[in-house]
Amino acid sequence: MTVSEAPAPVVDRAVRAMGGAAHARVVLGRPDPALADRALDHLERRLAELEQRWSRFLPGSDLSRLTAAEGRPLVVHPDTAVLLTAMRDAWHETDHDFDPSLLPALVAGGYARSVVDSTRVTALPPAARDRADLDALRIEGDIVTLPAGTALDPGGIGKGLAADLIADELIDLGVAGCLIEVGGDVRVRGAAPDGIAWRVRVEDPFDTTGTRAVVRLTDGGVATSSQRKRRWLAAGGTEAHHLIDPATLHSASTRIQTVTVIAATASRAEALTKPGFLRSLDDYLGWLPTRGAAALTIDADGVERTTSNWSDYA
Repeated sequence: MTVSEAPAPVVDRAVRAMGGAAHARVVLGRPDPALADRALDHLERRLAELEQRWSRFLPGSDLSRLTAAEGRPLVVHPDTAVLLTAMRDAWHETDHDFDPSLLPALVAGGYARSVVDSTRVTALPPAARDRADLDALRIEGDIVTLPAGTALDPGGIGKGLAADLIADELIDLGVAGCLIEVGGDVRVRGAAPDGIAWRVRVEDPFDTTGTRAVVRLTDGGVATSSQRKRRWLAAGGTEAHHLIDPATLHSASTRIQTVTVIAATASRAEALTKPGFLRSLDDYLGWLPTRGAAALTIDADGVERTTSNWSDYA
């Protein structure tokens, strides 16, 4: 996703983070090189910190340590407690369609190595099992107890939450507005470059240089999940992707190629994309506005379907 070009005082920075690309566009309000440097340096530092705390590919991350602890309480960074709470909330809101405890199935299906660094491999204890009861997760301040056998994948919700946290922090630093994109998940806050609204491009899944829609948003999150990315050949030569169906523990079988959701935050938008690959399309498009969100889906024939409120953001 990208935004349209805009006049100064606007600064941009693109970096590699969390297994993909990240981008910030910051509206300063007035020329202020020192503020621009502080904001963009903060972006890079925070992305690096959050990846170190949340990556399932790093044995020293909080999530990896919790998995390896096999039920013992551990002290984690407050950022991690926020992530775990967001995971559990999304699990409840989607009636478990969003299920971050499917990491063992993802690894067993062939996605154990990082796509950007093959030396990074997810390590799971023998007791790791799918479909954990996240209500058994205990979070008491910075002390977390993950039930034995539970292994969590931060996946897209981690990228969305990173965008949410950093956007809030840049506003606190004094910028007038910002757009933070992490791996395709976007959060916008504050003044847009044109003083009206941020414009976020929704990519064509069949031609990544093309645009299917442009979302206009003053404050909120936009996330797109796609089964056309993060694909690999599984056992037996069958093609698999990273969107796991909790009912089968295999890649979701659906004609839906991409689901784009607009919600109050990028992390919530990311979690709300998942039911779009699992439920009947009519049910999903009827349900999502009741959650205060909107969606655009694109199927294998390129046919678009939207929620009734999608046009509010066009």
